[in-house]
Amino acid sequence: MLNRCVSTDAGSFAARYWGREPLLSRAETLPRDFDDLLSEAAVDELIAERGVRAPFIRMAAQGELLARDCYLGPAGFGAEMPDQIDSAKVLAQFAGGATIVLQGLHRLWPPLIEFVRGMVDDLGHPTQANAYVTPPANRGFDPHYDVHDVFVLQAAGHKRWIVHAPVHRDPLPSQPWTDHRAAIAERVAEDPVIDAVIGPGDALYLPRGWIHSAKALEATSIHVTIGVAPLTPVDVAHAVVDSLASHQEFRASLPMGVDAADRGAMAAIATKIMAEVAEAMRHRAAEVTDGAAARLARRHAERTRPVPVRPLATLVAAERAEHTTVRWRRGLVATVEHFADRVVLRLPDRTITFPASCAPAVDAFRHGLVTDATATPGLDRADATVLIRRLLREAVLVPASQGGQSNP
Repeated sequence: MLNRCVSTDAGSFAARYWGREPLLSRAETLPRDFDDLLSEAAVDELIAERGVRAPFIRMAAQGELLARDCYLGPAGFGAEMPDQIDSAKVLAQFAGGATIVLQGLHRLWPPLIEFVRGMVDDLGHPTQANAYVTPPANRGFDPHYDVHDVFVLQAAGHKRWIVHAPVHRDPLPSQPWTDHRAAIAERVAEDPVIDAVIGPGDALYLPRGWIHSAKALEATSIHVTIGVAPLTPVDVAHAVVDSLASHQEFRASLPMGVDAADRGAMAAIATKIMAEVAEAMRHRAAEVTDGAAARLARRHAERTRPVPVRPLATLVAAERAEHTTVRWRRGLVATVEHFADRVVLRLPDRTITFPASCAPAVDAFRHGLVTDATATPGLDRADATVLIRRLLREAVLVPASQGGQSNP
């Protein structure tokens, strides 16, 4: 999916632009449009017919978020759930110049569910999709930066984007733009790095920290923002430190009478503990790094989602497991461990154990094999049918007919 968002190859993008510089890619160097991802008709359908609720929708005008009661209302008998859209209120606010923000579309809208899953595969980092629908000659937000990278995909209309260099590079989620209002105000008075009108099919990549604002021109503008939350060295360091919790010496209490307000004393303690951590890393490096890796894998699984399963169709496929061609559920995080008498499949929320004879089949499925019971490695047809049925019911495998590609 990355190739739809940038006008260069993946290797060049990674080396020159990823996390470093913006990249404006024009429609003539990309697939021609993005209205297969979100169109005006799709926006109307989401608002009028899909039962979208807050916080999957926000509205903003002239840099400020609107109060929810400006666009939400009761849903009537049989749908007594709060925070549902009142489409008439949305119409009134939009006609008055407010921007519609549709959030979390990777959970709501099928084209973006698949697109975002592909972006996770390509980038290796958690990814989401929001959409911004801005009426003519209006803007949604003041100049600001995001704490995640974004790919702006213009689906309809035109917007003028103004981009300035960062005042705080590579901000973390705990370092929002509001901490740097004065510096941003000074920066936007300078010449921009990018001042361009973006039309249908154009795309703009902005690393986190780059200051930007956008204004719709003579027609309604729709753009999809693909947001990426990069894993950072700080995240890895946190995982390493968290892994030390399994060692008693790092769980021990500090001495009685310690004065946490005494910066000099605490600096001395921090220096001592850092030396102890370094010593632990020298003597227990494999243990500590394995623990950190396991924590990072769990975090990734919590922040991304594998492709959805279709419960009814999957149960039908499981009943016909002998004749069903299957593949690994794309995006499912798992590890396979081998023992003398068994093979263990560890998933984010559970562990499944199989006889050792299943090891070649489990390994093959994990690494992308698409097959049926007649050609499952290491098992005869009857045993392969049992394994496939179990893995379908556990939502580890999916019928190949459901589409998508395997994700080794």
